Amino acid sequence: MVTSLRDLLDPREAAAQVDPVGLAGAGLEALRALASSPAAAVRATIAFGGDTGRAALAALLRGAGATSEGPAELTPEDRRYADPAWEQNAWYYLCRQEHALFADHLRAVSGELELGPTARRKIDFMVRQVVEATAPVNWPWSNPALLKKALETGGHSLVRGVRNMLRDAVTNNGMPRQVAPGQHEVGRDLAATPGKVVFRNRLIELIQYEPQTERVHAIPLLLSPPWINKYYIMDLAPQKSLVEWAVQHGHTAFMISYRNPDSGLREVTMSDYLCEGPLAALDVVEEITGSPTVNVAALCLGGTLATAAAAWLAARGDDRIHSLTLMNTLLDFTEPGPLGVFTDEKTVQRLERSMARDGYLPSESMKTTFDLLRATDLVWNYVVNDWMLGEDPAPFDMLSWNSDSTRMPAAMQVEYLRTCYLENQLAEGTMELAGERLDLSAVRQDAYVVSAEADHIAPWTSVYEGARRLGGIVRFVLSNSGHIAGVVNPPSPRSTHRFGESDHLPEGAQGWRDNAVEHKKSWWEDWTPWIAERAGEQRIPPPMGSSAHPVLESAPGSYVLRG
Repeated sequence: MVTSLRDLLDPREAAAQVDPVGLAGAGLEALRALASSPAAAVRATIAFGGDTGRAALAALLRGAGATSEGPAELTPEDRRYADPAWEQNAWYYLCRQEHALFADHLRAVSGELELGPTARRKIDFMVRQVVEATAPVNWPWSNPALLKKALETGGHSLVRGVRNMLRDAVTNNGMPRQVAPGQHEVGRDLAATPGKVVFRNRLIELIQYEPQTERVHAIPLLLSPPWINKYYIMDLAPQKSLVEWAVQHGHTAFMISYRNPDSGLREVTMSDYLCEGPLAALDVVEEITGSPTVNVAALCLGGTLATAAAAWLAARGDDRIHSLTLMNTLLDFTEPGPLGVFTDEKTVQRLERSMARDGYLPSESMKTTFDLLRATDLVWNYVVNDWMLGEDPAPFDMLSWNSDSTRMPAAMQVEYLRTCYLENQLAEGTMELAGERLDLSAVRQDAYVVSAEADHIAPWTSVYEGARRLGGIVRFVLSNSGHIAGVVNPPSPRSTHRFGESDHLPEGAQGWRDNAVEHKKSWWEDWTPWIAERAGEQRIPPPMGSSAHPVLESAPGSYVLRG
């Protein structure tokens, strides 16, 4: 919100509030490109008009009982259109045909525009959002499910839907609710692996998990999650928890749990997160277990920081990290994927101005950003379910975690976006944290790098390029899942993963994939013997905490339970 007259009169502040991503500038560039070279758009529009007429004729013939196919190729696998009415009813058939033609037309026109790389990413993003938003299934006049549900419930579904929409407008920033309150309780249904908090500073709590085997590996395991959401995506639920899996396979496991920062931490930097996060945790793990080395398993931004920690230690001749496991982790940001829409210089400047008042990026901003990257599944699916059909969202543990997002300190957020996404300093060897220049080639520990083929946050091809910059032996694994399911990946009949016949990573991610062997099991099952080989001999489990680091409270701890 604009909170002062000065804010109101500052055009830069107003722009940061109204258009934080800078879509208006990209739109103007697109209009100039269209005006300078309109021929392709005119041809596409003429073709669109002709196809529209043919679609209307096909629908008219269907309405008269004939069999006629429209000009648009419809995707039969799209489960949103499984209802037979989309084929059998002329009106719904026409709506779907016209939307498919409109989507093709919009892509054709935008694809011909000569744009700079920043504007191209933003225009493609806008086109994708418009196409997803205008799908006929998302609107009451063109979705047969709404009428059927209303008839079945005597109109009560419509009343519930309006109630849900008004509730979300007031309590959820106008976005449809993905989870209902009370469906999952943190510490009972989620983040439920038994453990104790054994350390706390201003940024992290460190959880030590209780052993579940009589003997454990001598080298402990430290898990480093991102701090965009709470840590427990790595301890989601019983039978779906990576840390539970590790503990059950004989590892003494520790988990970093980050604090949800407020305005008092506005000046916290990446160096602070490094020193007070993984480096502080390594000291505590070493003191409690007596092991001079620690295996580290890390996810996403937590993996970027863990690798930075390994490079920082290497610069000081410190080899405390015994091995690295990196999950869906970007180290090379040359091709950041869809997140590139939000990480150009002008957008970062707008973000910096918008965070200046409160000293942090609000948690709802982060959540909305990631939701829009999968708008069909995470936005429009719930518009239909909650507002049109009047239903409550079905319980889903991953979305309960997804809704438990956190704020990001202003200084750290800007530094992270600028040094990684804009300048790619970590990959280029120019990043400096806490007084040391970081060199990825100096990270010579064995590394297990797992990526996900359907990842929209950390594209697997970019993860691959980052893995090639590490200096040690890298086992690169490609899972069939997405960014989150790539972590919550217990053995199941649907799980598959690929890896090469050797640990050499040739140039070109697609070439590696073409030669990689597919295995019909979860990557967890492949990682288990890999990490066991690097976890040392068996021993009696160490105590929970120590005199220097006594137990403070039971897991999941205070930081994860705070707002």
